[in-house]
Amino acid sequence: MHVFYSDQFVLPLPPGHRFPMAKYAALRARVAASGLVDPSEMHVPERATREQLALAHDPGYVDRVCRGELSAREQREIGFPWSEAMVERSLRSTGATIGACRAALIHQSFAVNLAGGTHHASRDHGDGYCVFNDSAVAARVMQAERRADRVLVVDCDVHQGDGTASILAGDDTIFTFSIHGAKNYPFKKQASDLDIDLPDRTGDADYLAALDRGLTEALARARPDLAIYLAGADPYEGDRLGRLALTKEGLAQRDRLALRTLREAHVPTAISMAGGYAKELDDVVEIHFTTVSIAAELSE
Repeated sequence: MHVFYSDQFVLPLPPGHRFPMAKYAALRARVAASGLVDPSEMHVPERATREQLALAHDPGYVDRVCRGELSAREQREIGFPWSEAMVERSLRSTGATIGACRAALIHQSFAVNLAGGTHHASRDHGDGYCVFNDSAVAARVMQAERRADRVLVVDCDVHQGDGTASILAGDDTIFTFSIHGAKNYPFKKQASDLDIDLPDRTGDADYLAALDRGLTEALARARPDLAIYLAGADPYEGDRLGRLALTKEGLAQRDRLALRTLREAHVPTAISMAGGYAKELDDVVEIHFTTVSIAAELSE
């Protein structure tokens, strides 16, 4: 199973910033120490190119990001101060999902981006800690390279994938499925091809039942050659921004359900980590590591 990592491209943040940048290096260290993945199958991704980004984003927005021309308001909406390191990080993280999609299709299995899931970025602006939308870009790149005709995005972050939905609206070759908290950010939702809105404090059983129904419908409607799975850690009951009530065991069951369903449907799948804001960083890392572990197990 091929794994792509970009944690060495650190996004500098002011003291007290709530984005858990440290989780990425901690996750890679744990994956590397576990022996789950052969060292030869752990890769530093290439940068996403301007041409690749422009398949999903307005070229003017891409240029403003890369040249450091974002307004103060645009930077506030993204949630990060602009820096050259922020640009490099965003290009590498998007490139990691592109790489994972290629590897999944070549090997007809699972591949992992240890970051990614930046699903709030829209065509002409970033938002919610998301600069570029790695899922939308990667899906379009796979189509442009003629590796896949039809793509399914399964978004299990606790927040709706509004940017992905808006970028891909009207594109019947890429199906967007988001299961998320109804009352959580973003407060103005976009229309995915399939949305499942869950009430606050939804627990394991109700979540898994809803996900099972959603996966069945999404696969039937999408008929995909490739899936991109956003395995957010933020539905966790201990997440500061989550508002749902899944246990760690429930999240493991979520990953097993999603990945087994996709495998049984013979759909190669790229996995990204998406969000996670638990009070204890170790909880976020453990949840993401479990996702990688289940993918490795099911790849055997």
